[in-house]
Amino acid sequence: MTTQLTTTSPAAEPERPPRGRLKRLALGRPSDPRWARPALWAVLALAAVLYSWDLSRNGDANTFYAAAVLSGTENWKAFFYGSLDSASFITVDKPPFAFWIMGISARVFGFNSWSLLLPQAAEGVAAVAVVYAAVRRSIASLTGERGAQAAALIAALALTLTPMVVAIDRDDNPDTMLTLLLALGAWALLESLRAGRTGKRPLLWLILSAVAFGLAFNTKMLEGFIALPALPVVYLIAADARLRTRIGRLSVAGGVLAVITLSWMTIVDLIPKTSRPYVGSSSNDTVWNLAVGYNGFGRITGGGSGIGNFGRAGGVGGARAGGLGTGAGRGGVTGAGAGTGAGASTGAGTGTGAGTGTGAGTGTGAGTGTGAGHGGGAFGAAGGTGNFGDLAHRAGGAGGFGGQAGIGRMFGSTLGGQISWLIPFAAIALIGTLILIGRRPRTDLARASVLVWGGWFVLEFLVLSFQQGTQHPYYVSAMAPPIAALTGIGAVAFYQAYRRSDWWSLVLPLAIAGTGAWAFVLLRRTPGWNSWLPWTVAAATAVAVLALALAWRRARGAAGRPGGPPERAGRPARGRLLAAAGVAGLIAVLAGPAAYAMTPLSQAIAGNNPVAGPTAGGAAGGFAGGLAGFAGGLAGVGGGAGRYGGGLGGAASQQMIAYLEAHRDGATWLVAVQGSSAAASIILQTGGVPVMAMGGFRGTDPAPTLTQIEQYVKQGKLHYVLAGARGGIGGGGIGGGRGAAGGGGGGVASVLSWVEQNCTAVPASAYSSSANSGAVTGTGGLYHCG
Repeated sequence: MTTQLTTTSPAAEPERPPRGRLKRLALGRPSDPRWARPALWAVLALAAVLYSWDLSRNGDANTFYAAAVLSGTENWKAFFYGSLDSASFITVDKPPFAFWIMGISARVFGFNSWSLLLPQAAEGVAAVAVVYAAVRRSIASLTGERGAQAAALIAALALTLTPMVVAIDRDDNPDTMLTLLLALGAWALLESLRAGRTGKRPLLWLILSAVAFGLAFNTKMLEGFIALPALPVVYLIAADARLRTRIGRLSVAGGVLAVITLSWMTIVDLIPKTSRPYVGSSSNDTVWNLAVGYNGFGRITGGGSGIGNFGRAGGVGGARAGGLGTGAGRGGVTGAGAGTGAGASTGAGTGTGAGTGTGAGTGTGAGTGTGAGHGGGAFGAAGGTGNFGDLAHRAGGAGGFGGQAGIGRMFGSTLGGQISWLIPFAAIALIGTLILIGRRPRTDLARASVLVWGGWFVLEFLVLSFQQGTQHPYYVSAMAPPIAALTGIGAVAFYQAYRRSDWWSLVLPLAIAGTGAWAFVLLRRTPGWNSWLPWTVAAATAVAVLALALAWRRARGAAGRPGGPPERAGRPARGRLLAAAGVAGLIAVLAGPAAYAMTPLSQAIAGNNPVAGPTAGGAAGGFAGGLAGFAGGLAGVGGGAGRYGGGLGGAASQQMIAYLEAHRDGATWLVAVQGSSAAASIILQTGGVPVMAMGGFRGTDPAPTLTQIEQYVKQGKLHYVLAGARGGIGGGGIGGGRGAAGGGGGGVASVLSWVEQNCTAVPASAYSSSANSGAVTGTGGLYHCG
């Protein structure tokens, strides 16, 4: 039997005079509760602080994308394509929409940490506002107007305090823009359903939803479509129109979606390949291949996933504090690296590749990751207790950075503290609210809202849990809006049901108890970090559940009969108990994620793999900083100062860069290096001077070809090649080498062989006063060509 609950209107308030537009913006509509709009502004202010406080500590964040933004400020062609370098040799591995926003900011205000990252923070705050509006305007038929305001505020607060949301909104990865666009798409669809009841342009709102999802594709390709299937299904179910009209509107919106989705891709693929940059991370220099391969099904099936699988075949071992161990990499590549130091890492790499040759490089590179807290110290970070073996265990062998694939991935040690805090509550809310809504009309907007958020949540959860390809922890930020929305809706709906029904009075305490218990488990995974917090959460959970139970019992006793308790019986005492339950329940549910969310404000995040919480400065931060130093050592480029969060790659010494700039002689590219990470570091250090990234992000892209490199040298467009960067991600696998299976690929390997045979090695003494700084033994090093 379905339980049907009705909402009651609050006591009538005195009629308030109309407000002007600015006053309405600040204080809300006259019909709104007095607390609603100030509370919203408080949540948005909290989000602004969390996402933007001391942003400059993150430097260039992910230098791979930061270099593309900087290059876009130097050249409009690079801006359009999302090229890594301003001469547009190769693009980054994502469409450029998110980088266009950052690029416009950098063009207006000059390139720096604030102009790069502040747009990201603003997008994060906007996403909170959008989720608030979407919830408030769609669930009043379930909760009433005042209840809708409360649910929207809880949803906005829950999204604001999601640890991964805080981390990614302080970074320059495109996932911040993706989250905003997905939220806009869901909100616009709900507005279309709402407008359909009044005849006020429902098709326009549906088109806006399609535009948002089309732009989401042009932000992260197929990842932007994970939640999409839920929306047309909900529209077909809930739209207030004849079936023929619903199908017609969806067809129009589908056409708009196709146009927006395919626009940039089609333009780029129609331009002759000789007139545009190589499409980075594609296998055939087309955006279509990038969309369906590396950024599409390759992420789900694991095929062609590149760096995400380097650990699965052995990859790296378990040396302490700054060390890379040894192991068999993919394709039989082997090698070893060692690093020491707190922040500055000294790296040495040797290795052999199954492909065309052997190589060894020595030198130092700067890594600025600092280890702190549980699990820190890996890859050259100081102050931690872990090693890469520990990190690999937490990251599922480091293969996907997101833990082992399976139903438990979101709750594992890698992702649990980033996203799973409210999943128990959201799952109960999804099921419970649909039962509460019961057999309402097909067009009920509250049911449609729950189905939109629930469908989005379920699709993201399943795809991200079971995907076999590369997965970074920050991918789960796309799940945060539906989890937050379901939490807000469920909290208010369950509270109202608790006050009106004996059977439903059990659901809210059970939801709080389950969520608080899970928070306790998550917090106990790091017993050395704020050891008082898990017990505080446990106590708050117990207080909330007991207060709800006592309030229910008191109401039943005052009623004097076993039926549902009347609203006014024992109100003062019951009100105090419910107030205590509310405060304790918020602590039980949100104290854990709030504590995690605060950590990025006091420590720099790892730009290439941002996370929040007690492992942020250790496992992730040290991982990124140490790898930067390690790759720098393998490159044999001397002891330059790296930029924080330098992604995965090395940084040339200032002496070498000065030498290259002094001897550029009008060349288009300052130097050609292996891999995008090394190129990005030099681009940023030189203020946007073009650097050719041979092999692209993974080191496996067939660019440049041997014919191209010969032509560039002959035309005077390229004079120098840094051939020593054979280790690190994309340069032959961890440990070096040029094997085709390990990285570098046949194309880049043949180019390097040609360079070593036809160009002149530049002695380290030409650009360094130290005889050993940047010295190269055997093959590899800096070469002058032409």
